[in-house]
Amino acid sequence: MRDTAAAARSVLRGPLTARAWAETLYCLAGFPVALAGFLLVVVALALGTGYTLSLLGAVLGLLLIAGALALARGLAVVHRGLAKGLLGETVRTPMRQKPTGGAFARLDARLRDATGWRSVAYVLVKLPVAALGLYAVLWWAAGLANLTAPLRWAVLGRRDIPTLNPIPVGGGAPHGTTFAGTLVTAALGVAVLLVAPWLTRGVVTVDRYVLRALLGPGALAERVRDLEETRALAVDDSAALLRRLERDLHDGAQVRLVALAMSLDMVRERLGPDGDARVRKLVESAHLNATEALAELRDLARGIHPPVLDDGLPDALATLAARSAVPVELSVEVPERPTPAIETIAYFCAAELLTNVIKHSGADRAVVGVTQSDGVLRLRVTDDGRGGAETGIGSGLTGLTQRVRTVDGTLDISSPVGGPTAVTVSLPLHA
Repeated sequence: MRDTAAAARSVLRGPLTARAWAETLYCLAGFPVALAGFLLVVVALALGTGYTLSLLGAVLGLLLIAGALALARGLAVVHRGLAKGLLGETVRTPMRQKPTGGAFARLDARLRDATGWRSVAYVLVKLPVAALGLYAVLWWAAGLANLTAPLRWAVLGRRDIPTLNPIPVGGGAPHGTTFAGTLVTAALGVAVLLVAPWLTRGVVTVDRYVLRALLGPGALAERVRDLEETRALAVDDSAALLRRLERDLHDGAQVRLVALAMSLDMVRERLGPDGDARVRKLVESAHLNATEALAELRDLARGIHPPVLDDGLPDALATLAARSAVPVELSVEVPERPTPAIETIAYFCAAELLTNVIKHSGADRAVVGVTQSDGVLRLRVTDDGRGGAETGIGSGLTGLTQRVRTVDGTLDISSPVGGPTAVTVSLPLHA
């Protein structure tokens, strides 16, 4: 009984809810966009397909098809905006790969764009769904018109008030020729208004499903995006943890070892030359061990996170180049600073590559260049050495390849026998 009363209240309140009016407005606004988009996309695809059947017009036909795909993607943006603004339905925009290469390569990439073809499918499916939505809007119009029948009969003095029937059945629409007849028309209007929100909601539910299925990222793409976000968080957290560990070692263990070494040095001085030789020897040994442990700890801290990276990658690479045993020409152009994890990977790649130059290449000079374009950081290290560098022969290049792959980076090697050697590391700005 309680569930029945709740259902009855829900039905009676249906026409008065903000959700019902928002869904009705969505159906009303979506139909002209769906109709115009359907006509434009279908015409462009038809013309493009027709031109591709002729040898001379094949290129023009492919351009028209690519244009239809671009138009469908633009319409998808409009439909996602309407759904978000009126329904509160947020559909994530699928990732779009920027085509590269020559003109034909870019055209081929656009024609193979799966997201574009899914947008075309939505434009085609949207029209019949939008037509159903417009039909649902007609229920609202008919219900409101019938509800005002007594008022129109009294105010306008009309004696022949037609009853609007949203259900297309034969027999013609009845007319209210008396005031009592207009009350019957008003009662019919109330019934239509009680049905209209639920009809609208049914159409919008179908539209939501099609919207998410065709205009949102696919299940595989969504999973890939989630994994990328999870990996980025893990990489950034790892970089932050290593940085905090480096600071703890610098501010904690190193300070204590320095204090220990100083204390042992003071003990050695107080013993003097006439002190117990065995005690003096033990103190000197302990002092030497403390000094060596301090040096190892400093090297470990620098290997975890070089403090020079706090000032940015350009300063860190400048310090690295200045310490190199081989003269290094440095060029860095980084308008947008990468995330700390990417800076750390780039720095250690540069350090390892310069170490390889010093140990294995026999080069007289090296060049380190860092550029940034299209959201990619490119580190290029070249030398005039003997060449022959390869992965998997103990040069450290294998480890670098694995390291950059953790953030979807790449490492390319050009090192013919006799030189020169050029190694290019490409990294995203954000992990």
